[in-house]
Amino acid sequence: MLSNSLHWLRKISFLGMALVFMLPILALFAAWLPWGDSGAAAAEILWEMSRTVLPDYLWTTVRLCLMVALGVVVVGLASAAAVTLFEFPGRRIFEWALLLPLAIPAYVVAYAYTDFLQFSGPLQTALRQTLGLEGRVFPEIRSLGGAAWVFIFALYPYVYLLARSALGERASHLMEAARLLGAPMRRRILEIALPLARPAVAAGTALALMETLADFGVSSYFGIQTFSAGIYKAWLSMDNRIAAAQLATLLLLLVALLMFLERRAQKRMRFSAPKGTRAGSLEARPVALKGRAKWLAWGVCSAPVLFGFVLPVLFMLRPLMADWSVLSWSQFIGWSLNSLRLGALSAALAVGLALLLAFQMRRRPDASTRLAVQLVGLGYAVPGAVIVVGLLLPVGWLQALWPESNIGFVLTATSLGLIWAYLVRFSAVALQSINSGYARIPKSFDESARLLGTRDWGLMRQVHWPLLKRSTAAATLLVFVDVMKELPVTLVLRPFNSDTLAVVAYQLARDERLGEAALPALALVLVGLIPVMMLSRTLRAPLR
Repeated sequence: MLSNSLHWLRKISFLGMALVFMLPILALFAAWLPWGDSGAAAAEILWEMSRTVLPDYLWTTVRLCLMVALGVVVVGLASAAAVTLFEFPGRRIFEWALLLPLAIPAYVVAYAYTDFLQFSGPLQTALRQTLGLEGRVFPEIRSLGGAAWVFIFALYPYVYLLARSALGERASHLMEAARLLGAPMRRRILEIALPLARPAVAAGTALALMETLADFGVSSYFGIQTFSAGIYKAWLSMDNRIAAAQLATLLLLLVALLMFLERRAQKRMRFSAPKGTRAGSLEARPVALKGRAKWLAWGVCSAPVLFGFVLPVLFMLRPLMADWSVLSWSQFIGWSLNSLRLGALSAALAVGLALLLAFQMRRRPDASTRLAVQLVGLGYAVPGAVIVVGLLLPVGWLQALWPESNIGFVLTATSLGLIWAYLVRFSAVALQSINSGYARIPKSFDESARLLGTRDWGLMRQVHWPLLKRSTAAATLLVFVDVMKELPVTLVLRPFNSDTLAVVAYQLARDERLGEAALPALALVLVGLIPVMMLSRTLRAPLR
């Protein structure tokens, strides 16, 4: 009887957890329902937006996505093919250096390029003085093309990583077979390597586009009318919650389409190399390039690192080196402590939740547990703007029904709402890392432990936990870094007088105080380098 009660209590708790993670999405769709006069108001607002701002949001977002998709495919696939299929000077360095742009948030790259390339920046000023020119020397960086440039060199590593894995693990033996059959290099690349990498490129492109759709910092700072910028404008500037919910729903549908394409591409990536073929064997060694081809490959790999990491870091260091007096170290320490506190607390809760779900799936994968795991796994794909609107909408409804409840104060004047949004957004990162750790633990260990009398949480404590320590540490670090860099959720839900490094960097850059924004931006870059170095160490050995 007690066992049956515990079983139902466990199912109810996991269903409640699933509801918590579904609340932002459910609230968005509830905003479309005809609640009395609000139904007519919602239809009227949607009709008005369809005649005014909605076409601009849609057309701008589509154009930006098309430019970013083309750019990340060209840059990511070209660099992956160069370091995987060919040998040239610096190839070993480029294998890990091409991952460095992952350490810099896209909005930080936007601040750096704007500070250096804008009309009043040092480059255009120096050229006007040296060459005697008047007016603007370069096109405006704060434009749709400038945003595409930023996203391409900030997000191409998604394509690079997956394409590199596909080419290194699946194409090498077939490339060698084609060489033995007399096929020239050009034909081997076009007819074997690139078709095999196509699913990986599609998956990486979908991930990059999901990040593009979720962005708020770049589009807001550059003044681009994307869906994310429109959601915040409707909510914060126009105080129109229904319009914000409708825009968030349309953005969510676009993300869902990209998720479908990414999952479909991932399924097509399930190829296997023949047994006995090793990445380090003689047959799989890269082809040595000579002459101009050697330096062309070097240029193909160095350009993304230069534009995506080296130049942005140098551009941010310039104002700091020129005038250290702009810095306020006491404020910087306060911003850093707030970021560290939120990151550590969110990481601990997200990893604890991931361990609970992964262990339950390992022990008893019933329908409620699978549902909770699937919903948690969807969280990372939901843009921060959608989560913010989805959380604040029910808060406003409850506050209107029960004004004395103070629920709005509890969620927006404390860190509770912020932590809730972080868990919805980033628990998927922790869960993926923990699941990868469980995949390396044979189920025979569980059976042996049960035969020796170990049950339930003793199995986790004595068998699983010692083998999951590395995966748990990696999950904690990844969630911590993601929370540190998160901008849209923190910008809206943070309590008063608790700014973080990401929020301060955005606010200072928006106020054209780019020299002061450099320090918190560089701090975010340093934090972001940690998981990049871990990823580089993980990938280096198998692909050499």
